[in-house]
Amino acid sequence: MNLTKWTLLAVILLVLSACGVTEEKPVVQSGTEEIIEVSSENLEETVEVIEEKPGVEEKPEKLYEVNAANWTFQPIGEANPKVVLLTIDDAPDKYSLEMAKTLKSLNAPAIFFVNGHFIDTEEEKANLKEIYDMGFAIGNHTQTHINLKNSSEAQQQEEILKVNETVEAVIGEKPKFFRAPFGINTDFSKALVQQEGMLLMNWTYGYDWEKQYMEANSLADIMVNTEYLTNGANLLMHDRKWTAEALTDIVEGLRAKGYEFIDPQTIKGIEE
Repeated sequence: MNLTKWTLLAVILLVLSACGVTEEKPVVQSGTEEIIEVSSENLEETVEVIEEKPGVEEKPEKLYEVNAANWTFQPIGEANPKVVLLTIDDAPDKYSLEMAKTLKSLNAPAIFFVNGHFIDTEEEKANLKEIYDMGFAIGNHTQTHINLKNSSEAQQQEEILKVNETVEAVIGEKPKFFRAPFGINTDFSKALVQQEGMLLMNWTYGYDWEKQYMEANSLADIMVNTEYLTNGANLLMHDRKWTAEALTDIVEGLRAKGYEFIDPQTIKGIEE
């Protein structure tokens, strides 16, 4: 026992002594307004409970790690291998909030990768905060969606760090994930992303920018029935009207095939 524990034990013993032997058990009230019954028999356990109350919240168990060779996710230990990750790029433009509400109603987690030019106004910032408050992870997709390969190192730094600063100001934490526009990174951007503590990721497949899939039914069909659907696939979607309309069918179609959805909080980061 440490000093604090001995002090608390002594106080409780004094209370018991002052009260004498009675049929009613004295109580100790914790800082969280919980009433804990105390008796000589459970005195030790009571002290332990009181000490553990202010404990730090446990971090979610890490169940998946990214395979940089093909950008799929591999299970750690006994985690379910038949999973996919849902991601939404270009958030929060016009449909991200609606998509987040749809996913929330379906109990389907996802990462929303944001562009800084979509969180300029107070309304856009409020939309981002609402998406985050619904439990969705927020990723960095650069400030203006430029091709990093065609940008100077100073431009790349501005594009990445400005988003981190804005997101942190809105939701209280920096993004934990980074996806480059067009999937194109540079040695400089990779190093900067690592320095910022973000996990670099790309995608396995996506179709909603192709003309023949800019319609809900055709998009839902290809997202569920493509030959590229595999265990651990990283599914790329965007803030688009037809994608928002197809989202329920995509989620339900994947579940019908036996796939579960990766909770981004269970993805192993670069420092874990």
